[in-house]
Amino acid sequence: MDDGCVGVARAPGAATIVNAVAGWNGAAFAINLYTKAEVRLKEGDKITGDAGGLDPTLIEIAVEKTLDYYGLDLGGEVVTSSELPVSRGLKSSSAAANAVVLATCEAIGEDPEPETGIGLGVEAAIEADVTVTGAYDDASASYLGGITITDNKKRRLLKRQEKEHDVLIVFPSERHRSGSTDVEKTKLLESLVKKAHQMALNDEVEDALTLNGLLYCATLGYDEQIAVDALEAGAEAAGLSGTGTAFAALVKKQKIPSVKEAWDKYGKVIETQINNKGATKL
Repeated sequence: MDDGCVGVARAPGAATIVNAVAGWNGAAFAINLYTKAEVRLKEGDKITGDAGGLDPTLIEIAVEKTLDYYGLDLGGEVVTSSELPVSRGLKSSSAAANAVVLATCEAIGEDPEPETGIGLGVEAAIEADVTVTGAYDDASASYLGGITITDNKKRRLLKRQEKEHDVLIVFPSERHRSGSTDVEKTKLLESLVKKAHQMALNDEVEDALTLNGLLYCATLGYDEQIAVDALEAGAEAAGLSGTGTAFAALVKKQKIPSVKEAWDKYGKVIETQINNKGATKL
């Protein structure tokens, strides 16, 4: 292979409809905030990563897993940049893994089936220890775009749909939180979270998102009033994304100003949309 085979790709972050932590069944939707990856490959066996000051382990493993899958023994470097804040519940790890897998594929001239691309990113995330469940819901939403509903244990996509919708995201300060994240506590909710998952499968996405958000707020110590305020101001759905700290709301265009106003007191509010395209080579 010539020195300097280059691939560039980007993948969107995502927000939670149903958090799979409590029962392995999840649902998420992609958003128009991205992580971009550039991969340069050359002869050698060392992959070095630059994740903009963050731990590069995940992105290095994602390159290695992809090269291994195609039976290639190469070195190189991977650089990522992101619009997604880290560890806020907007699936920055899934976006990074997907962008890197796709950029690596572009560098070696491969065009993976979506299932393969998602699987490589999930494997990288598990090996890098950035996910408990493998986050197949988040990974598939980011890779495919739209709304994805999944069985994370079996790594199965149960349903995907596209939806044009505005989204508001707020990052509340820690003072709006009363406890620490106790993931074990969320197991108490398993039967109710399963109901939310069934709602999502039945196209009741808004109710699923709101119910899931209230359930996880209750066990993770977040202030559910944040979601209630958005609903009062006209949001169609609102709830905690992931295990926080971000909250996401599905909002009709004409209601954006009133929901924004309701959320301004909690922290920074971002206006975005559901992304239906997913991860793309650039």
